[in-house]
Amino acid sequence: MSIGHTLLGLLESGPRHGYDLKRAFDEKFGHDRPLHYGQVYSTMSRLLKNGLVEVDGIEAGEGPERKRYAITEAGVTDVQRWLATPEKPEPYLQSTLYTKVVLALLTHRDASEILDTQRSEHLRMMRILTDRKRKGDLADQLICDHALFHLEADLRWLELTAARLGKLAEAVTR
Repeated sequence: MSIGHTLLGLLESGPRHGYDLKRAFDEKFGHDRPLHYGQVYSTMSRLLKNGLVEVDGIEAGEGPERKRYAITEAGVTDVQRWLATPEKPEPYLQSTLYTKVVLALLTHRDASEILDTQRSEHLRMMRILTDRKRKGDLADQLICDHALFHLEADLRWLELTAARLGKLAEAVTR
């Protein structure tokens, strides 16, 4: 996720302080990974330096001054370009799990045990996500669906690999 673009997008609704941006980000996108304040302020500094935001006001208070940031036209254009650019699909061609299975075969360990352990871990995570989806709002449901679909694909791969383990062992130990 591009934190800079996400913060810019949040600014399109109107100027905000860094604290408000962090709170909005965490509420909408940061359920599992909330932003650190330092990350917000370093990102805002970079966006300011690049002309994508401007300081709309400064308020004195207890502690450091509070800057209110506003998105510039260049920032709006940058967000639009980012939104219109498709994300590169991740083909997972360098899978850690595949590497573990092949290494197990090469070192004469039980690769099926690795697959079974991973299957159990995937099923455990699917139960957690399904429970979260059941209790969550629409945004949480969609995020959980995305993760669940990926885990389902992984489970299919685990089953296929388990079924082909003998042939894979022959191929990698030649």
